[in-house]
Amino acid sequence: MAEGPLTGVMVVELAGLGAAPFCGMVLADLGADVIRIDRSDQVTGGHTSSTRHDLHGRGKRSIGVDLKQAAGTDIVLRLSSTAELFLEGFRPGVTERLGIGPAHLLAQNQALVYGRMTGWGQNGPLSGRAGHDIDYIALSGALHGVGTPHAPAVPLNLVGDYGGGGMLLAVGLLAALLHARSTGEGQVVDAAMLDGSALLTTALHGYMAEGFWAPERGANLLDGSAPFYSVYETADAKHVAVGALEPQFYAVLLEALDIDPSSLGEQTNRQRWPEMRAKLEAKFLERSRAEWDEVFVGLDACVAPVLAPDEAPSHRHNRARELFVEIDGIVQPAPAPRFSVTSTSQPEGPVFPGRDTDAILHSLGLTKEDTSKLRQVGAVA
Repeated sequence: MAEGPLTGVMVVELAGLGAAPFCGMVLADLGADVIRIDRSDQVTGGHTSSTRHDLHGRGKRSIGVDLKQAAGTDIVLRLSSTAELFLEGFRPGVTERLGIGPAHLLAQNQALVYGRMTGWGQNGPLSGRAGHDIDYIALSGALHGVGTPHAPAVPLNLVGDYGGGGMLLAVGLLAALLHARSTGEGQVVDAAMLDGSALLTTALHGYMAEGFWAPERGANLLDGSAPFYSVYETADAKHVAVGALEPQFYAVLLEALDIDPSSLGEQTNRQRWPEMRAKLEAKFLERSRAEWDEVFVGLDACVAPVLAPDEAPSHRHNRARELFVEIDGIVQPAPAPRFSVTSTSQPEGPVFPGRDTDAILHSLGLTKEDTSKLRQVGAVA
């Protein structure tokens, strides 16, 4: 386990995919003791290729449990009785049917914070329906604003699954934890990717109310329509990102590109934007991405190279910040954020299912004989 500001916080996580495991990883990165409940039929006895590269499992412990057996659910109940946080990412009603829903766990641990990660939320006409990130951000209005005037573009699964989902749940859990520690009262945190992705569009709703933002894609300052806030191809078929919104940064941009400002008119004159874009396109095609990076590295022109994920760890700024770390031979993003006082440490690599079963059962007071009996009936693995 890593050291950090959450050292001493015990978390029970039901294994799943995407947003909930990401939330558990964030908590583990910050020092929490995260115990992942894996399905007993997924226990491997060691790493497979997929579990070794499942970076959401870093810094956690794992116990293999058959949740369809009463003896298995009893293990979860016993773990949750001493935990402060519990998180799951199933559809509404699943944990209730398993006997480990909020009512079951809060009845024995009144201060427990029970986090629920779903796409559509715990209620509403779509709450029981299947979906993925792209569906949730479509309904929240977030997807509409990304892309070209002709069609939306998929922003990976970062907006719903991780930013609007897992990170939102982590914030909710920690807020409820403060409440529980001060009052002794636990509660359920309903974190939906639909809600979180809508929350991320808050500024756009303010812009629309002001009349500053049009509902059409490709007609706004921050959606790529402005030539000074866009992406350009370079001579080596790579790209740079330009974000010179403010006049002072725009002036530095044109100077670095050796473009006479008077030849383009006012920066905000939309009638001149096609001409402005054409000149910027031609200029950026004159040099490679690396060459432009050297040109702009010391300038306040808001220009940065567009790096592929496997290139990002090598950039000089990212190296200086130690933005990426290598754990068990795998390069990956370092834990964030950083703290000026609290001691933090690098997490261990991903746990494989069931690795810590014996140790966790021992911490609950079970003897080797008890553990053997549970294995014999298949309740744990």
